[in-house]
Amino acid sequence: MTAQIDAWVDQAERAAGEGRWAEAERLWGEVARVAPDHGLALHRLGIHAFQRGAYQDAEAALARACTLIPQDPMIALMLANARRELGQIEGEFAALQLALSADAYFYPALLAKGALYERQGRLKLAAVTYRNVLKIAPPEVHWPPSLAPGLARAAKLVRDYQEAFAITLYEAVGGAGGLSGQWQEAISIMSGQTKPYHADCNQLHVPRLPAIPFFDPKDFAWVPAIEAQTAAITQELKAALQSQQDAFQPYIAYQPGDPVNQWAELNHSQRWSSLSLWRGGVRDEANLAACPKTAAALEEVEMAEIGGLCPNAMFSALAPHTEIPPHHGETNARLVVHLPLVVPKNCLYRVGFEQRRWEVGKVLIFDDTLEHMARNDSDELRVVLIFDVWNPLLSQEERALVQKLTQTARQFAIE
Repeated sequence: MTAQIDAWVDQAERAAGEGRWAEAERLWGEVARVAPDHGLALHRLGIHAFQRGAYQDAEAALARACTLIPQDPMIALMLANARRELGQIEGEFAALQLALSADAYFYPALLAKGALYERQGRLKLAAVTYRNVLKIAPPEVHWPPSLAPGLARAAKLVRDYQEAFAITLYEAVGGAGGLSGQWQEAISIMSGQTKPYHADCNQLHVPRLPAIPFFDPKDFAWVPAIEAQTAAITQELKAALQSQQDAFQPYIAYQPGDPVNQWAELNHSQRWSSLSLWRGGVRDEANLAACPKTAAALEEVEMAEIGGLCPNAMFSALAPHTEIPPHHGETNARLVVHLPLVVPKNCLYRVGFEQRRWEVGKVLIFDDTLEHMARNDSDELRVVLIFDVWNPLLSQEERALVQKLTQTARQFAIE
């Protein structure tokens, strides 16, 4: 008889795979007739009954299958679905708990649990459940088509919940008007609207430096002098755009075979290009000679000197309707400076939680190891002069340590 059962199972699976549903259900029925405790047969019969709208039969078969195969969360989820159609709310919840007991990270069951709370009008509990679903579900681009509508609904309810929570928190402290950016960010994190932003260095991370998105330009003695040279630097930039257009190279240029991740759209693209003056601590003599006033202005800046990494200086050109995706810099031992030169309307820069708009001639000084991104939503080119300086929170002795560590790291990497 075992051989006959195995044959029926194979035939039933083949029939289902070919879309012969009635034949598959008949064969599973034969299996269940001679082997009433055949868990797989009961599972499949439950699915067929559910698809026919015979929810009572589906519930009976799936309940028995759950008892026989308790480690399979999908069977318990199907049981919950059958009980949902029968209006058995307590039974539906119990089945979902069975599924999650089998696999606490089985997010389709957690999604169904959130939907149950939502149907009951328990929207806050639904939102908290949905938030956990979204933590363990795959990225949106990989959502299964069958679950995508439910996941999209979950994401919207979570956003609504977070917004309502943030409003309540603001009301509790008298509104946003009197709050510093620090405490506005605290509310945003507490409500779940944004995540905490930490330094994430591609190379050297200096522990225990505070994660400050934007530094106050007043704390840097060289700022007034370079801001005063904005017009002269802009004149040299415009001359370079006219006579050295080919010198503006794509800023993102991965080699074939390298993973490009978020840079696929900008890889080898002129939509984000740069004219290098310093790169990785090496001067570009030709470009510096073509921009003498810019070179002289940079000489007055206390640029970071980290061999193989800094100084860097360049004209950075962002094409119309282009976004630089979120990314992180190399080390929090240095800060990055933008001197805006050509800035149309509808441009935005974000570092961590804080958003700024470039203003011609007014520097932005920031820690680029915090997640940052840029957007040019205008119809015109945006250009800034970018260079790097030492993080002022490092002492001279610590700067020397940075230089020694990075030099040793480069030497160690040599074959």
